Amino acid sequence: MDSAHLTSGMDEHAVVTTRVAERQWHAVADDRVVGRGDASPRPDGRIFISIDAWHCSVFDRLADTMLADLPEPLYTLVDEADVDMTSHWERAGFTTRRREWEYLVPTDPQVTGLGSVPAPPGVTMVAIGEAEQGPLRTLDRTIRDEVEATVGWQEMPAEVLHRPDGVTVPDASKYAAAARSDEYVGLVRLAPVARRPRIGLIAVRSDHHRLGIARALLAHVLGSLHRSGIETASAEVVESNAAATALFEGVGARRAGSNLELVLR
Repeated sequence: MDSAHLTSGMDEHAVVTTRVAERQWHAVADDRVVGRGDASPRPDGRIFISIDAWHCSVFDRLADTMLADLPEPLYTLVDEADVDMTSHWERAGFTTRRREWEYLVPTDPQVTGLGSVPAPPGVTMVAIGEAEQGPLRTLDRTIRDEVEATVGWQEMPAEVLHRPDGVTVPDASKYAAAARSDEYVGLVRLAPVARRPRIGLIAVRSDHHRLGIARALLAHVLGSLHRSGIETASAEVVESNAAATALFEGVGARRAGSNLELVLR
């Protein structure tokens, strides 16, 4: 939603809000839909909500209805530069939980310094689109279990995707992997967003940390993008993730913006 269009020029008494589906709400005035609300469950079980409305009063009415219908805690994401939108959610009772930095990542090895980064001994890179589904899902489940046992998966940047139970890698063609012996020990997820691919996740199995696998995976993926004529990729990094911040800033990535994750408890 473009919050620049949020105005206060509508009589709130003329607006009727209704839950029209399990995860959708409408605000109606004069037989017209003047606002929409959605709830999206994430794979980690959290519920993220969004509201699309032209008027402040419609936003408030939809928020009141949705919050009454849904169990807490609830979450939402806002562009930190969008002060008006942030204030609307804060008025509804939401507070800031964390910040995610958006990075623009160069792909040119002359800029990143990754041109001569070798894979660790015994480790080979599996190109985007060539990873096997079975080993990839096994590694993904292992990494998820490790994250849940420590900081919790909710601390990781995650795409808002509804997935069948147990299916955590729906499309292996979006992944590159690091292989050792007959198993995968690291992965990168690359979303093919138009004009600027997005690095959605870099993860390495805990018993293979500090071997340079994450850096080698990043070098492999960025090099492939550069050879395809793509100059820049994007990535999101949670502010508290010092290791990921150091990895990206160490290859010349620059901050282009930030999102706030807000929560209502």
